[in-house]
Amino acid sequence: MSNGLYTQLLDVACGAFLLAAVIVLWWRELAAIVRVFALQGVALAAIVVLLGAHEERWDLIAVGLGVGLLRAGVLPYLMRRALTALAVDRGSEEVRETQPLVNVAASLLTAALLTLLAYAVARPLTQLNPTPATRALPVGLAVVLIGFFVLVTRRRALAQVVGFLLLDNGITATAFLATSGVPLIVELGVSFDVLLAVLVLQILTTRIREAFGTTDIDDLRELHD
Repeated sequence: MSNGLYTQLLDVACGAFLLAAVIVLWWRELAAIVRVFALQGVALAAIVVLLGAHEERWDLIAVGLGVGLLRAGVLPYLMRRALTALAVDRGSEEVRETQPLVNVAASLLTAALLTLLAYAVARPLTQLNPTPATRALPVGLAVVLIGFFVLVTRRRALAQVVGFLLLDNGITATAFLATSGVPLIVELGVSFDVLLAVLVLQILTTRIREAFGTTDIDDLRELHD
């Protein structure tokens, strides 16, 4: 693969990766958000595969395919199952983020500011070794910040799970772009940890809904008070 083609494809994959995180802030339908998260998983896998193809590392390509299987297949499937259960028991009110703590316009503006902050913070790092991968490093940091923002501003438990997974995707992308790949055993360990965390969160969400009839965090706080 030529350097020019590699750079163009990496830029496209990183752009799609960041765009998916921004779209999560735009949409309120949880089913659509899960689909966007799956597309982000595809973009993350493409980033890793491109790094492996450029460096001619088959182990890194295999890791990228595994990342795609988990982030674009297994995790969205688990979240869709949880959404189906919510829709059957509670109807449409539980499968839509109706009242986020920050409205859509303010969320998109915040995403833009967080992206600029990520580029400002990462600029000294990219200047140390200005390769195509390190120049894309701010994208991973921006997704980390946006994921944390989703985590703290969304009120539905499942939407907060998506925020946690966006945060993890951003950390994973940053690690690969900064180091040109992590050892296979490390990525497998992290992936299994994330899968276990999502399974636990899915069970907790189901139990909360069965016990209190809602997964709205504000409603649960009122019950506690």
